[in-house]
Amino acid sequence: MNGIFLGIVLVAFAAAAVRQVGWSGAAGASPMETLGRAMVEAASGSVTLALGMVGVMALFLGVMKVAEKGGLLVVIARTVQPLMVKLFPGVPGEHPAMGAMVLNISANVLGLGNAATPFGIRAMQELDKLNPHKGTASDAMAMFLVINTASVTLLPTGVIALRAAAGSQDPAGVVSTTLFATIVSTAVAVAAALLLRRFWPLPPGAHAPNPNDPAANLAPVRAEGDTDVVRGYSPWVGWMALGLVVAIVPLTILHGQAIGPWIMPTLMAGMLLFGWLRGVPVYEAFVEGAKDGFEIAIRILPYLVAILVAIAMLRESGVLGAVIGPLGRLTEPFGIPGEALTMGVLRSLSGSGAFAYLASALQDPAIGPDSYTGYLLSTIQGSTETTFYVLAVYFGAVQVKKVRHALAAGLIADVASIASAVAICWILFGER
Repeated sequence: MNGIFLGIVLVAFAAAAVRQVGWSGAAGASPMETLGRAMVEAASGSVTLALGMVGVMALFLGVMKVAEKGGLLVVIARTVQPLMVKLFPGVPGEHPAMGAMVLNISANVLGLGNAATPFGIRAMQELDKLNPHKGTASDAMAMFLVINTASVTLLPTGVIALRAAAGSQDPAGVVSTTLFATIVSTAVAVAAALLLRRFWPLPPGAHAPNPNDPAANLAPVRAEGDTDVVRGYSPWVGWMALGLVVAIVPLTILHGQAIGPWIMPTLMAGMLLFGWLRGVPVYEAFVEGAKDGFEIAIRILPYLVAILVAIAMLRESGVLGAVIGPLGRLTEPFGIPGEALTMGVLRSLSGSGAFAYLASALQDPAIGPDSYTGYLLSTIQGSTETTFYVLAVYFGAVQVKKVRHALAAGLIADVASIASAVAICWILFGER
């Protein structure tokens, strides 16, 4: 991100400097004056945007804290655990690696990114214990990474908060489009990981332990109080839940605009009721989560200032228009504006950069949150993950240098997510 930020600023400065040298002193501000004014306006606007997000982030994280204390994370984990056993046949069902993976994916489903990352790192550490090729990603490690980068998302809380702060009439309208895109990208990610591993075989030598071999001694050694062990429900529960999620897809296509207004009130009432039925003091839990939302909204302010200022410089210098314009003309007939191309590339490289770029686009009067482009950019942000960051953090935690097919499969899933986001947003909002 250091290189991206510095590169954007220097390119914008150089372009404005060239225009300044050739400026004839005609009426109006000079290129450098325009650039400086844009920097100040972008910095001020980022503060306003962050303050506008405080209330919405506090609301959603307060509701999610009630659900979390009520055990919703564990319920989802126990539901998906039997399905995970099928995807990871080399990992024993009772091994801590399986429990950590299940909890990581469950946290991602609920949009609890702060909780997902520690579980993900723990999962990689436990998977590495089963890996006979230290420093090389095993099939299970690669599969877990691509699922993590493309996991199904039910509630993109950050995107909803950003859309609300930008004045959207339907901030939660991207829930259905995000769900559709993440279902498609997750299916593609699994298929790509299964296919590509044949082209990146493991080095000859040791083989992964067979979990069915009593001599393998895979029984996990657990410390007292270890909570990573997740015992799943019966397999039919998991398959039924998966069927229900998949069944939502045609509903989003046929009735997405009708469903949208129900999402936020239903989530609020449903999760508070769930917590109350589980014995959670809902008011105290909500306030606790709302405090976290306030802190997160303020914490991202420096990132918003940095990236929004850099993007404003790039736009006012003329570089952004020169790059996006020709590309946009080529992809526009396919429902992909130039802004979506920029968003897709930036999303794979930097989560904070993509978030700030989305904020800039939603505040742009020419785009806005409720246009086709606004919905598309919001869906891309909510349905994709920072692939390079996740790969660096998770594999770096266990010193894996040979990632094999994990990166290729993750990027294929990113492309699938963007393509499906274009498809569903065009169906629902293309005529706007």
